[in-house]
Amino acid sequence: MSVAIAVQDLRKNFNHIEAVKGISFEVNAGEVFGFLGHNGAGKTTTIKMLTGQLTPSGGSGRVGGFDIVRQRSHIKSIIGVVFEDQNLYERMSGRDNLLFFARLYGVDGHRVDELLDMVRLKDRAKDRIKKYSNGMKQRLMVARALLNRPQVLFLDEPTRGLDPTSAHEIRQVVADLASQGTTVFLTTHDMEEADQLCHRVAFISEGAIIALDTPRELKLRYGRREAQVLLSDRSEHTLRLDDPEQARWLGEWAAQGKVMSVHSQEATLEEVFRHLAGRELL
Repeated sequence: MSVAIAVQDLRKNFNHIEAVKGISFEVNAGEVFGFLGHNGAGKTTTIKMLTGQLTPSGGSGRVGGFDIVRQRSHIKSIIGVVFEDQNLYERMSGRDNLLFFARLYGVDGHRVDELLDMVRLKDRAKDRIKKYSNGMKQRLMVARALLNRPQVLFLDEPTRGLDPTSAHEIRQVVADLASQGTTVFLTTHDMEEADQLCHRVAFISEGAIIALDTPRELKLRYGRREAQVLLSDRSEHTLRLDDPEQARWLGEWAAQGKVMSVHSQEATLEEVFRHLAGRELL
């Protein structure tokens, strides 16, 4: 499996503050990689280094095989970036916004129409941006980032502040892109979103990566294994399955025919993050 992003001991200092503290990781081609953490953890700073907008203070990184410092111009031609700020031209239509940037990439109108259809904005393409909802604007931002058919798409908090329907539409676009082979580097506060979309996730806290694995493995490794048990007398019990005595109770109740239902309670990614980082995800 080829590597789309490779980072080794990457660092970034702002005056005397070390914002990113020597992080290392790899992202496979075609993978949705979640980069998760609280405000100020170093997520956006990392994206800006990987996309050539900030120069690292130390370490190294490669995107699509290109060095993030010495080959920035090469990187810009193979990536798409969507930041949280919706920097669109409000007085122009959705289609004209895309056509403006398409000219910069040497892309024709057919690609614009294809992307408008992909993000389900074809029917509203002639409307001015100021008439768009936040969700529609965000979908147009994603379309704009895809004009050059990027190998790697960087998404910085793409669903923040969106209503559930709009957020679902953005997630569906991301899932579709990944299924077509696009590598997606996703930062988000939404652990449920990361659990749904990401093949692997990295937790970053205070500029350092504190865990990296699949969502399932992280939940199994650090979460509590519990079950909610309803007995025939209608009493409910929460049992820890890794406690031998409580696990024995469940076996005895089942043997006596007292168990009406059992529901497993898997840990959430947010609970795992809180356990590892020692703080809420804010």
